[in-house]
Amino acid sequence: MATTIDPVTFSVIWGGLLSAAAEMGVTMTRTAYSVAVREGSDFSTGMFDAEGNMVSQGDYSPGHLGSMAFAVKRMLQDYPASDLAPGDAIICNDPGIGSGHLPDVYMMTPVFQSRRLLGFAVNIAHQIDIGGAGAGSQTIAGIQENFQEGIRFLPTRLFHKGEPVRDMVRMIEANVRVPEVLGDMRAQYNANMTGAARMRALAETYGADTLAAAMRELIERSEAEMRVAIGKLRPGTYTFEDRLDDVGPGTEPVLARVTVTVAGGHVHVDWAGSGPQREAGMNSYLNYTAAYSIAAVKSVTLPDRPQNEGVHRTVTVVAPEGSFFNPRRPAPCGGRAVVSHRIYEVVMGALAGAAPERVIAATAHFYNPNIGGTDPNTGRAFICWESIIGGIGARAEKDGIEATSSPWNGTNVPVEIQESRNPVLIERVALIQDSAGPGRARGGCGLRKDLRLLAPEGMLDNLGDRNVFAPYGLFGGGAGAMGETLLNPGTEREERLHSKGRYRLRQGDLVSWRTSGAGGRGEAREREAERVRRDVRDGLVSVVAARRDYGVVVDPVSFTIDAAATAALRGPARLRATGD
Repeated sequence: MATTIDPVTFSVIWGGLLSAAAEMGVTMTRTAYSVAVREGSDFSTGMFDAEGNMVSQGDYSPGHLGSMAFAVKRMLQDYPASDLAPGDAIICNDPGIGSGHLPDVYMMTPVFQSRRLLGFAVNIAHQIDIGGAGAGSQTIAGIQENFQEGIRFLPTRLFHKGEPVRDMVRMIEANVRVPEVLGDMRAQYNANMTGAARMRALAETYGADTLAAAMRELIERSEAEMRVAIGKLRPGTYTFEDRLDDVGPGTEPVLARVTVTVAGGHVHVDWAGSGPQREAGMNSYLNYTAAYSIAAVKSVTLPDRPQNEGVHRTVTVVAPEGSFFNPRRPAPCGGRAVVSHRIYEVVMGALAGAAPERVIAATAHFYNPNIGGTDPNTGRAFICWESIIGGIGARAEKDGIEATSSPWNGTNVPVEIQESRNPVLIERVALIQDSAGPGRARGGCGLRKDLRLLAPEGMLDNLGDRNVFAPYGLFGGGAGAMGETLLNPGTEREERLHSKGRYRLRQGDLVSWRTSGAGGRGEAREREAERVRRDVRDGLVSVVAARRDYGVVVDPVSFTIDAAATAALRGPARLRATGD
């Protein structure tokens, strides 16, 4: 490939575009209002060229960024460059165009130098509410179509020449439960203004033609590098399947089946054989399915490289129309966040045949519930948005990591923030002993979080999975423990809640979410005994589980290893794994 600009200039422009996307993210977190965006980092940013090709991205959510590449080109069909002016911002949350559910609102802003279009600054933010049947707009049960889930925007102008479109603002204000939504949309606009300023500065310094040439070359280089990386995978066709627990109380599991073909520097991902679309707010529109499928492929090829249009050109994703992973409109989809893990993990399971040393076992999953009601202290509506994240699956040579999000990079909402914003009390946050899948490399532990409602009443829309089908292990590793949600545990009113159920809470009720544990990798009795001992000492593995799963006998008081008893359990063939 011929180099069109000198290496130093190319490097500076490349770094500048990456920095612009990152700085957009900083702007978003510092100007947003809701905990979903400000603390939970449920947003993403990207820079695009004048043709609508993604060039650089912030280090945020694959579901957002992967679908962003498709969404911008579709938005430009309705709002071509000739219809745009400096300071404009086009929004869109249509599930089939965007990232698969209504709370995720894309915002696209053109970047001009004089009259010349340089490109676009784009972001997406999960709005804490977008109307619909339940607070937080992610209700699962009782939802038959997308029209019940909130207000939907086809590509629509929200800002024109730097000013908000008044009628649009009034319509949004009338259809959402909390004012933070409009604040977060203004934060999105601020973020795009930051990205636009940085792109203009690059054009002013190096020239618009040089900037355009650099962006083209960035995409071409990324494509070439990705094809080389794919070429290092084992060519062939690989299949894998797993199941989501259900789509609400009293419903059947969802079969997730994928066939991945690796050949000629290209990866083809086919979801044929998966289950049909369902009448519940869980379906995954194709852009979302593609986003996490591409994320899994990229994880085993170029995990440390930014994603852009060049990467997308090397992976195709298809699913039968009318299937769970490519539903027909107006299929409901509000709770599709819990599907992200399964998409990623099923593709990752298939890729275990192509790159066994690079894949990880299934993650511990997460809960993303919403509790809505009226705050007795203010008389205003509140939405308590939670993200309760378990551990990462075991890796080839390393254990999974506790309480760390994967395959996206959401962040924890601090207890102090949650309690100061909502009438709730967080009484416990702790890792769950013996929840991690055993293996030569252990999975990450599950996480428990207990929340007590202080308001007179509230409505809980639960959102989780892995309560029926445990996170899988790889290459002999054990599955993680399954998750559960308990209401008022340890009391006479204890009740097990469905992972996707809807419940009315009373003042003083305590909800305890316990995520599943992540899968292990490799035979558990090949794990070094000293590592097992440390897990027992740290409270991650019990004395009983150490003996049962790992064949390591640990004294419960001194935390020393009984070498003779361990050798007797493990046998001569595994003495080396004891450290003797």
